[in-house]
Amino acid sequence: MHGGDIFAVAREHGWDWREILDCSASINPLGPAPGVIPAIQQAMDRIVHYPERASPALRTALANLWHIDADQILLGNGATELIFFVSRMFADSPVTLALPVFSEFHRAFPRARVQPLSQAALRGRGLLVITRPANPTGESLPLSALREHLEASEDPVLIDESFLEFSGLESATTLMPAYPHLLVLRSLTKFYALPGLRLGALVSSAANTTRWQQQREPWQVNVLAEAAALAAIADTAHAASSIEFASSERAWLLEQLKGIAGTEPRQSDANFLYVKLAGSASGLCEHLLRHKILIRNCTDWPGLFGEAVRVAVRRRDENERLLKAWRDFRCA
Repeated sequence: MHGGDIFAVAREHGWDWREILDCSASINPLGPAPGVIPAIQQAMDRIVHYPERASPALRTALANLWHIDADQILLGNGATELIFFVSRMFADSPVTLALPVFSEFHRAFPRARVQPLSQAALRGRGLLVITRPANPTGESLPLSALREHLEASEDPVLIDESFLEFSGLESATTLMPAYPHLLVLRSLTKFYALPGLRLGALVSSAANTTRWQQQREPWQVNVLAEAAALAAIADTAHAASSIEFASSERAWLLEQLKGIAGTEPRQSDANFLYVKLAGSASGLCEHLLRHKILIRNCTDWPGLFGEAVRVAVRRRDENERLLKAWRDFRCA
């Protein structure tokens, strides 16, 4: 299941949700850009009107940011909503998941064939799904390997790049002019810290997105979400600071976790770390929950084996709070 269920946990335990440190959802630790809240406030008088059906202003802003055409972008109510939309569009097609992938892909494609992402030559008829960086490990398939597959097969390939901004890697969208059978999924909520507003984008050829737009429900993006996204995209300084901070703090947290007995954290390109454990992941999760800290239990995640957890990279004081509670568990 998805992480980030902070409000349900708070309700169940009778806690103020503000007291909970959520390391189960990997959101930008610096939070939204400073102009986001004022932009939402300024857009409040628009809630009495319907939004534009396909959010052309946001599509144009994203097209400029990603160096593609606006008509290549299909917006959605979060990346997850778009995953299930893709599952409907490819309902009659075979699907292969290159493991590991985001958990919602397993729900959207319950009958999909699976194979390891690390397999030298990715194979599969129909739609192939790859996450880059992979969730929950944070490893990234090189663009050169992806290009080789695209050249070898004309079957559609969906690349989930929901955490790509944190990595500094080049997007697979740069390959699109040569490969019209490529689809790229982008999240606008993780890097821009807007998960409560639900924003995502699916990028493909203009022919694909134009056809799919005719099969979409209108008004996928509300006026407040659009205003927030436009303000976030415009603040390039905040974006640059976020990338630098996430990279530095991820490296620091990785080294700290290496010093805790029974842990084996892995290098990651994303805003989270996958940690193999010698002991019980559920025991660790329960211990941290008593300290009002949430992490993600990844034990036997499809394509991965053994006890493991995933932890988000947060601010230094929050990471230190996590580490202190974790060390107490190991010393118990």
